Amino acid sequence: MNKIKSLDDLRKMKQSLKSDISIREKSDKAEEMVRVRVAMATCGIAAGAREVMNTLLRKVEQDSLPVVVTQGGCMGYCYAEPTIEVAVPGKDPVVFSHVDSARALEIVDKYIVKGELIDGIIPVNYQTIQEKL
Repeated sequence: MNKIKSLDDLRKMKQSLKSDISIREKSDKAEEMVRVRVAMATCGIAAGAREVMNTLLRKVEQDSLPVVVTQGGCMGYCYAEPTIEVAVPGKDPVVFSHVDSARALEIVDKYIVKGELIDGIIPVNYQTIQEKL
């Protein structure tokens, strides 16, 4: 554990712990909430998924949205990284491709908050070349 050397260090630690507690509290009723899973395998991280995850976490906290943001492994869409899966209660999960920070904010504002479909969805019936053979 890091040593606390200043009041600013203590405030940073408090904020970090507050975020962790918030995620745990939300996880008790996660099936009732919008769930966003950011693909954070090596290919996703290399394409910028960590920045997308941080953007989503800040937006959800800033706007006090009832959304759980988690990280996941490879979804198999390496060509389309960074990818995120959004699961809205009562609807099938949707996977968005080529998500950067600006696009992540657009997904939150339009798809999650307003319920509008936007471009960049990977279709459920998508198959790779190997799957077709």
